[in-house]
Amino acid sequence: MSADTAAAALAALAAERVDHRFKGLPPDADGLTVGELAARRLNLFTDGFTTPVLALSAERLAHNLELMETYATRHGLAFAPHGKTSMAPQLFWKQIEHGAWGITLAVPHQVRVARAFGVDRIFLANELVDAAALRWIAAELAGDPDFRFVCYVDSVRGVELMDAALGGGARPVDVVVELAAGEGARTGVRTEAECAAVADAVAATSTLRLVGVAGYEGEVPDADPERVHAWLRRLTALAVAFDGAGRFKGLDEVVVSAGGSAWFDAVADVFAEIPELSLPVLKLLRSGAYVSHDDGHYRKLTPFTRVPEEGALHPAFRLWAQVVSRPSDGQAFANAGKRDAAYDLDLPFAQVVRRDGVERPADGVEVTGLSDQHAWLRTGPGADLEVGDWLGTGLSHPCTSFDKWQLIPLVEADGTVVDYIRTFF
Repeated sequence: MSADTAAAALAALAAERVDHRFKGLPPDADGLTVGELAARRLNLFTDGFTTPVLALSAERLAHNLELMETYATRHGLAFAPHGKTSMAPQLFWKQIEHGAWGITLAVPHQVRVARAFGVDRIFLANELVDAAALRWIAAELAGDPDFRFVCYVDSVRGVELMDAALGGGARPVDVVVELAAGEGARTGVRTEAECAAVADAVAATSTLRLVGVAGYEGEVPDADPERVHAWLRRLTALAVAFDGAGRFKGLDEVVVSAGGSAWFDAVADVFAEIPELSLPVLKLLRSGAYVSHDDGHYRKLTPFTRVPEEGALHPAFRLWAQVVSRPSDGQAFANAGKRDAAYDLDLPFAQVVRRDGVERPADGVEVTGLSDQHAWLRTGPGADLEVGDWLGTGLSHPCTSFDKWQLIPLVEADGTVVDYIRTFF
């Protein structure tokens, strides 16, 4: 299913007509298809794009994709990057083409998007107890023998609800027991004894099949390298114990999965220690924010700061806004706000100013707040900023940057727009 479906669905994206739904595009592009617009290779700065406009760097995107492919291969990890970051099927397929085993997702709607674009390996990092969604998953499994779906279970009650919804499906749904990252952490089973009880509940059904264990180390309370490594060793020990108890008989492999964007170096360390089990182990990393990286939260947290010899991710987003007011020497306003920029972790970072085709550092300019459609700028003594200037800002948190834009120009370093990335939030 995947290749033909993906090709047709991606072609349909290129055939979509450009209109008022898509922010930042040239007004005279209305009526063109996305493919026709991309073929024109317009320049972001000189060919009529309106502000605010979010740009994704083509070169930096390519670099990040290649770096994580190399990293996963070097450490013997399979890779299912979290697709909720971008919800962009074009990027899902770029990730798959760069070695990803499949795509991780969080909720049923996201799974439907991925399936509509031919993704045939999906890891749902959540317990799924919605009866309608489970029946849809069962139908997808019955209709496509190549579709591989794995999701969390974290309670006996959840197992009971899943079993009741699935009835007598043709193929059981593969599940992994989610081990919580500690007391007060997010979802997951708190103790190993409770994990065994959940696994027993799965074994008592014909609709579910236990295939491994998983969790999210990013929720470890007061996380530091020692605590994260210790929790990951609990997770791998749980897999060893389940294997020793014969819970994985009849499988081709055992799934052991973890990995956000802050501690994947610890995941690589501990997963390398997994002893030989009765079956091969699919060591599945799920980091997702790497695809665009950022200029704030993940720039600070990325493991590549701890292991610089492994490489470095590059922030790939830049939000361009225009200065629309300069009421005093110490203040200015640009026309991008909460509707356009991520602000849940950090405010945007003023980086560069463009005037008359010349780009220079945004010295003395700081974003101090956001209204719905305005950025509040503090300008220091001597800051050279005028009404009409374009201000390029870096963003913090990829997940809440992608979700504000339905169609994002993919831009080369000289400003040439080579493609448009469609999102589905």
